[in-house]
Amino acid sequence: MSKSYISLFAITSLLLTGCTVPGSHLPTGDKNVTVEESDDQETVASKVNVYPLTPSVLRNIKDKSLSFTTQANSELQKEVSEYEYYIGPGDVLNITVWDHPELTIPAGSYRSSTESGNWVHSDGTIFYPYIGEVKVAGKTVTEIRLMIANKLTKYIESPQVDVNVAAFRSQKSYITGEVRNPGQQVISNIPLTLLDAVNRAGGITSDADWRRVTLTRNGTEEQISLFALIQKGDLTQNRLLNDGDIVHVPRNDGQKVFVMGDVKQPQMLKIDRTGMSLTEALSQVGGINEYSADATGVFVIRSAKDDVQPNAEEEAVLANIYQLNIKDATALVVGTEFELEPFDVVYVTTTPIGRWNRLVLQLMPTISGFNELTEGALRVKNWP
Repeated sequence: MSKSYISLFAITSLLLTGCTVPGSHLPTGDKNVTVEESDDQETVASKVNVYPLTPSVLRNIKDKSLSFTTQANSELQKEVSEYEYYIGPGDVLNITVWDHPELTIPAGSYRSSTESGNWVHSDGTIFYPYIGEVKVAGKTVTEIRLMIANKLTKYIESPQVDVNVAAFRSQKSYITGEVRNPGQQVISNIPLTLLDAVNRAGGITSDADWRRVTLTRNGTEEQISLFALIQKGDLTQNRLLNDGDIVHVPRNDGQKVFVMGDVKQPQMLKIDRTGMSLTEALSQVGGINEYSADATGVFVIRSAKDDVQPNAEEEAVLANIYQLNIKDATALVVGTEFELEPFDVVYVTTTPIGRWNRLVLQLMPTISGFNELTEGALRVKNWP
């Protein structure tokens, strides 16, 4: 080899290793890389299961997942039928004793029934003529009516007493998040269900995640699906609200999947209210690249944290990968039945020849530059 070629290789090596190479780099060789002891014995690949996405696997996933169907809620019906409102501090009572107007404060043209009624004090009592203080907190209007009637028998013969609530102020629930009118929801003598509260709040907004509504009661959080309740008619998702309950409708910011690999427009997609299938996700990114994508390698990578294992005896793993072979396009029917979950990664692989072409494309600028340098060197050498 001539000296000119040796010099050329030396210059090329310096250019490739020197600090003048453009772009940033993060070397790890000069840094303290920590490795846990368990990582020496096992790799990430050993904690990943791959399942060919066939109709039988799809059926097993659906059978083991939460499926919502139209069904009644006998427990809620019983709670509603037996519902009683219990008086609390802040409520206003209207007490009427028939044929004894002196014991009844009339609500005139300038006074509402709320203003003229008997306000329940913070200690849970009211004051009533003849009988003095009466403890009413924690009692129903029926119990209060009987109690006052019994106490008035000392002064009135066979008193006819009527009690009703003029203003409900002691109990309330709260609805927050992605509803049109968030705020307090008063608990009254009419049973208030979760569905009633959402409707009173104007319904959910377009950014609501109606599949993961939370109900917080006495420090305990429960997840409820408004999608199942409203869309599927699953009444078991409905609840009777109590004093202090908090209903939160979150945003759907977490309802996203990532489509990557050899597709026409890799991007993040947001799952809408009705959900998103694998086929729908592929169509939204323009489909796979027909000239370079490997149709047998359409993968859905899903964290196994909340995933349903197709086989009950499976050990805990980091991720489950579902592989769909769409070399026969009819397999996309299976893809339409496979529902994506938040933070799924849809990855389409490239064929071996496609990967080789990418490598060639990376090498072409270097090869072209090398040829130009060598031709120039030869021209300089032979110029005289």
